[in-house]
Amino acid sequence: MPDQQIKITSEYQYHAFLNQIRSEIQSSRTRAALAVNSELIYHYWRLGKEISQKFEEQGWGTKIIDKLAHDLDHKGYSPRNLRYMRAFAQAWPVEEILQQVVAKLPWGHNVRLLEYCKSGTEREWYARKALEHGWSRDILALQIENGLYLRKGKAETNFSQTLPPSQSDLARQLLKDPYNFEFLDLTEEAQERDVHQGLLEHIREFLIEMGSGFAFLGSNYHLEVAGKDYYLDLLFYHVKLHCYIVIDLKATEFRPEYVGKMNFYLAAVDSEVKDTEDKPSIGIILCKDRNKVEAEYALRGVSTPIGVAAFDLTKALPEQLKGSLPTIEELEAELESTSPEEEPQA
Repeated sequence: MPDQQIKITSEYQYHAFLNQIRSEIQSSRTRAALAVNSELIYHYWRLGKEISQKFEEQGWGTKIIDKLAHDLDHKGYSPRNLRYMRAFAQAWPVEEILQQVVAKLPWGHNVRLLEYCKSGTEREWYARKALEHGWSRDILALQIENGLYLRKGKAETNFSQTLPPSQSDLARQLLKDPYNFEFLDLTEEAQERDVHQGLLEHIREFLIEMGSGFAFLGSNYHLEVAGKDYYLDLLFYHVKLHCYIVIDLKATEFRPEYVGKMNFYLAAVDSEVKDTEDKPSIGIILCKDRNKVEAEYALRGVSTPIGVAAFDLTKALPEQLKGSLPTIEELEAELESTSPEEEPQA
């Protein structure tokens, strides 16, 4: 028996050691990949900066980029990519931001930021969010196309009066207005049950739209209060806020009485579901439309944290905003306008 115990202990220690080595190998590979990516991004930035300097100092025109790409004859240095490098260096003139954020993102992410973001502030915001949440290139493009920067933190809430400052700021930034439910492929005449069912059928897209940290717990979540049955449209738990989040869907314009109903739901969840370690539950009322003044008045004096936001079933961005997203052709045209079309002097 003692020999058997020694053998079991030895096998346990071996497997623990094996898992430790595997973890170290994975961490080492990750660090190496990040270091390689960072050096590549720095190289592209330096090359783009040098090309821009030559344009200014030597009076070169953009045609030199085609010549340079031809003479380099190397994968990754096409005329298109060299133009991106020049635009990249001009978009990030401060090396500190490059080091802290941009160099940690793959080149494909940085190209998306150049293509879709018009202002430096917006570009940096998306870069930081992509790094923070680990967005893939496709998710980054989706968030930009859906105008997340314009919608983040725009919902009407009473969080500053009902939550501690640290939690209030985070909670407010988690809410958007409006939410984009275009993926449901429903018309504006859709009923509440259609929206509800559509969100369940597209739960992945719904969670992406809700944002990082939302864990879906259920729909029509049952609560029993004083012997009566109540059902929450959607119940989530937020891992960063450490609290339950109740969502009430309304396929109508916002009405002040919706706040009273949500206040009741939150009190019930805090009493029947929440553990002592959890923070106070938060309610989100999603309507087809909402009036800012009505929502503000309805939330005034309410002691539970509630946010009111609208949702769109059709287009995520107004038509006038779509034209503000530059294409690569527009970027190239802008670059060409900054330098005369001349070849370098021999």
